[in-house]
Amino acid sequence: MPPPPDPGQPAPPPQSGAEDPNVIASGLDTPWGLAQLPDGSAIVGERRTGRILKVFPDRSPPLEIMTIPGLDSTGDGGLLGLALSPAYTEDALVYAYATTATDNRLLRFTLGGTPQAILTGIPKGATGNGGRIAFGPDELLYVGTGDTGRPELSADAASLAGKVLRLDIFGKPAPDNPVSTSPVWTRGHSNITGLCFDGADRLFVTESLSDEFSLLEPGADYGWRNRPVDADVPTRVFPDAGLGGCGILNRVAFLGAVDGERILIAILDGNGDTVGEPEEFLPGSYGRLRTVVVDPIGALWITTSNLDGPGQPAPTDDRVLRVPPPSEAGGGVS
Repeated sequence: MPPPPDPGQPAPPPQSGAEDPNVIASGLDTPWGLAQLPDGSAIVGERRTGRILKVFPDRSPPLEIMTIPGLDSTGDGGLLGLALSPAYTEDALVYAYATTATDNRLLRFTLGGTPQAILTGIPKGATGNGGRIAFGPDELLYVGTGDTGRPELSADAASLAGKVLRLDIFGKPAPDNPVSTSPVWTRGHSNITGLCFDGADRLFVTESLSDEFSLLEPGADYGWRNRPVDADVPTRVFPDAGLGGCGILNRVAFLGAVDGERILIAILDGNGDTVGEPEEFLPGSYGRLRTVVVDPIGALWITTSNLDGPGQPAPTDDRVLRVPPPSEAGGGVS
């Protein structure tokens, strides 16, 4: 893998999406992780190459910041998740979930700096590596892992596979976890592809293998695979969606449907249940839609995932989109 470039070096391959106002960057290679920066731009991570680039809402050319070394990007592994420190304006730290030759792990670094591992030993597999990460309102780091193709691991309390982990900023278990010495927050998950908080500080997850969208309750077992769920928690299955990431604005959840090639819009009630049938947004417009992030004004930042899936990618794939709230973009939410 080539050495990382100097921070802020222009990235020649990606191009601005000049012909489509929704496309703010194009020519990327499998962008998965995306984290918004305080200045209104965002960093995006390419799963297969490990590159981290800065993208801009005004469609300025992306800037290549660095490359994460030592990745194993076979299957669905690689650079999978990005999150900013809750004190980013003071410490400038970025967190990443990455697959190596031996495991999945959490890294911490400043942009352009040398990544340091803060949690290692998360199981890896040819598929089902999970990798979504997000800081919660409690300033703790939530980490979604996958079953790595071995469903029995998701039920095993001693394994970090098929779990949501809850950690402090140093990668240690949060002391008020269900088991204070364990990082495990919930278990029994198939493959976590999205983590999103609502306005009431509740955490929801999306899973790609089971196509579930669920409200999390600490200590709960979500039953993967073919086991009973041990808590009465809201869970909705969206068959054949191939769920990717999620974002929530007020009581509206936006779910990336990688296989369904659209955004699903689900209304949430006060208990966290979805109400009625989901609406569809951008069906077939940009191919496989993976990551979904809602920015402070309600716009959706979305990454496509067309270079690592079936079908014929567009010449400009992969892309990062920034789409106005659906009520302004011709969708069905008002």
